[in-house]
Amino acid sequence: MNEQNQKNKSHEESPKKGLGEPIAPVSAWKRLLSKRWVYPAAYVAAAAIILTLVWVYQDAAQKPMESTPASVTDSLNLPGNSDALGQEDGKDGAAVETLASYEDLAWPVAKVADVAIVKPFYEKDGSAEDHQAALVQYKDTFTPNTGIDLARGDDKSFEVTAALSGKVTRIEEHPLLGYVVEITHANNLKTVYESLSDVKVKQNAEVKQGDSIATSGHNEQEKELGNHVHFAVYENNELINPTSVLPKK
Repeated sequence: MNEQNQKNKSHEESPKKGLGEPIAPVSAWKRLLSKRWVYPAAYVAAAAIILTLVWVYQDAAQKPMESTPASVTDSLNLPGNSDALGQEDGKDGAAVETLASYEDLAWPVAKVADVAIVKPFYEKDGSAEDHQAALVQYKDTFTPNTGIDLARGDDKSFEVTAALSGKVTRIEEHPLLGYVVEITHANNLKTVYESLSDVKVKQNAEVKQGDSIATSGHNEQEKELGNHVHFAVYENNELINPTSVLPKK
């Protein structure tokens, strides 16, 4: 009898697997993960985190260096920055003075008071009168003046000097423009001197501001100007008006 009761009791205590009766409790995580919106929400959150990290990285990479000059108005300051020259060793061991960040542009002549602008730079936004004064006529062709032309009142020759320290990157004898000298400077600047004679510098030579590079002369394209020098300034290979960066006379 006792044995029969024990079997019945053991049978009553064993877990039933009947319909509708849970075998084991379901955890809160499993209930959460069973929701349809959980996985899309997780993907969106992960994507947002990744995009945020990418934006932060790109923003940090694109910040300009504080020491980088922004434009010619920064690199060619008003008069007053006199200590603009640095030094580096040349191939021959001698110290070669080179242009630093803030050297002021100087007039490309030894005696500024002796010369005047006889043909101005062609400004796109200038008046019709200004445009007419800045046109260069050669035979039946009119072209905008790419720089300024300087000459003496008595048509005598004068000394042409480097407007900035730099390196001579081109010397050419042009059939229409006469002798041409190009000097490349720091800060993506370049100056060009045309209608020269008696060129005194050589290709790849280092020159300092104020060094004599040639003498003014004549050319075929602007022969009506007589003895003169044509002076052009480029920033990032774009022409700019030299008078906008030259000191006032």
